[in-house]
Amino acid sequence: MTLRFAYNTNGAANHRLDDALQLIKAAGYDGVALTLDIHHLDPFAENWAAEAGRVASLMEKLDLACVIETGARFLLDPTAKHEPTLVTADAAGRARRVGFLKRACEIGGMLSAEAVSFWAGVPKPGVDHDEARGWLADGLAEVAAFAAEAGVVPCLEPEPGMLIETLDDFAALDIPGLKLALDTGHCLVTGEREPEAAVREFADRIGTVAIEDMKRGSHIHLPFGEGDMDVPGVLSALEEIGFGKLICVELSRESHRADVMIPQALEYLRTCRRPGPDLASGQETRRQV
Repeated sequence: MTLRFAYNTNGAANHRLDDALQLIKAAGYDGVALTLDIHHLDPFAENWAAEAGRVASLMEKLDLACVIETGARFLLDPTAKHEPTLVTADAAGRARRVGFLKRACEIGGMLSAEAVSFWAGVPKPGVDHDEARGWLADGLAEVAAFAAEAGVVPCLEPEPGMLIETLDDFAALDIPGLKLALDTGHCLVTGEREPEAAVREFADRIGTVAIEDMKRGSHIHLPFGEGDMDVPGVLSALEEIGFGKLICVELSRESHRADVMIPQALEYLRTCRRPGPDLASGQETRRQV
């Protein structure tokens, strides 16, 4: 089967959204992972609905599919990165996060997004983790129910250091309609599973996939070929399970050279395959780029 790739706009933060979409299209991607942010379809702007409609029209014109991402750093609180979250002690803060995720689902519906991806958050010191899990379950249930009404697929991403950190943490949840947002690099950080094994094990629960290179034990998104990721193995596993949704490249530290990284990443993914009966020996290597 032919795998489909997208590029995350958090790796094009120095570009206007329209310019980023044009670059992604020109490189040959099938879609975009759109991180809602103050400069990229601000979900709290007065004209957010009109802007979402405009972006939807542009993406349709460019023939780009979409995944909505919600990991903007200071969108909800300019003084605290990623706060508030679904596990913030302040109930009003948690409600703000839930409201944002609902807005993301609305926008996702308007953009015909394949999925809306989000994470749990990091409990602050002194927060009881059992109590935080209760807050999380309540928030997830509310967002998942709203997503179903909006016609989008809600996906939770296990994130190193967060309350839901591993795939086992995710598997322990019982939230109807909630799918897995699998960032393959995070498997190398937590050391829980090899990324390709995770793809096979959770095949029936994956709603969206992010891919990049990473070094084992280090949560830094790296360009392909600079870490320990067996990218050909991950792509083979995705083919094996018949994954037809977008596979989203997330290079959030590479905005300063997005003009180079956007096409370079896709070229790597298209060519870094293990030699097989249909490939010339030595033609494709893991560290080609």
